[in-house]
Amino acid sequence: MTKSSKKELATKAKYNKKPSVQKKRVINNKARRQALRDGRATKGDGTHVHHKVPLDKGGSTAKSNTKIVSAKVNKGWRKTHPSMYSKKG
Repeated sequence: MTKSSKKELATKAKYNKKPSVQKKRVINNKARRQALRDGRATKGDGTHVHHKVPLDKGGSTAKSNTKIVSAKVNKGWRKTHPSMYSKKG
């Protein structure tokens, strides 16, 4: 992994201080902890909690709306569903 420049780090820090980003992080962490308790995921397994209906689109952290997928699959999801994240709607 390459080192981030000071400018990149400052930009990430500013982004992570936004209340909306912090709120989403809390929700995602809650879903991850629930998956760990249920035994659907284990610490350090390289998986993410995927929300079937995205939180941004009104989805919840309910067990019925989440599934465990690899980090690669979850992070690449927006590339395969660009219409859901267009600036128009």
